[in-house]
Amino acid sequence: MPQPSAPRKTLGRPPRISREEVVTTARRIVDSEGVDRLTMRRLATEIGSTPMALYHHVRNKEELLVLLLDDYAARALHRPELPAQPRERIVVAAAAIHEALAACPWIVEVLTADDLMSASALWFVEQIVDGLVACGLTPERAIQGYRAIWYYTVGEIVVRATAARRRTDDDRPTYRERIFADLDPGELPRLAQAADHWAPLTAEDTYLDGLRAMVDGLLAAR
Repeated sequence: MPQPSAPRKTLGRPPRISREEVVTTARRIVDSEGVDRLTMRRLATEIGSTPMALYHHVRNKEELLVLLLDDYAARALHRPELPAQPRERIVVAAAAIHEALAACPWIVEVLTADDLMSASALWFVEQIVDGLVACGLTPERAIQGYRAIWYYTVGEIVVRATAARRRTDDDRPTYRERIFADLDPGELPRLAQAADHWAPLTAEDTYLDGLRAMVDGLLAAR
């Protein structure tokens, strides 16, 4: 007597994944292995899904990095006590962003992707824009002012972190140090005079000084 055939197995849809699961898994990869090892295929494998399923949440790796940046900001940014003077509110809010982002080990590869757009980060953006408006700028000029402050903040973090990593990876004199060691005082008198002090001076943390100078410049253009 013929045996009944086994029920045919059907391939169902892959399990649904959440954006939170995507971000959490991506963060685990970059924390342990670095941004370079994060790919859509690797992320899908870690989650147990397919790259196509990820595209319901993120369009590409760049957008994924923005989500990681926003996720980090939501966890690391802490609202400071704001001073009454609007000019100082701008400085305090921007400095809080700088402090939080500079502490993230993989931030350099992510910062150039886009702006901060998490809900928690927008509170800081609001304080900067509102402070600029309270100091007399139009809303349009205040937004442009915020962008200038953001670019300065990002640039400072990227340059400082990259320089620190280069010094850690290679203890030989840098190209700049070799150039400064042989400057012609006749052609470049100021630089030759400062050559011995250039490296330690440029290694100093002058972010706040530069930030205050930038805010003063933005307000002077009213």
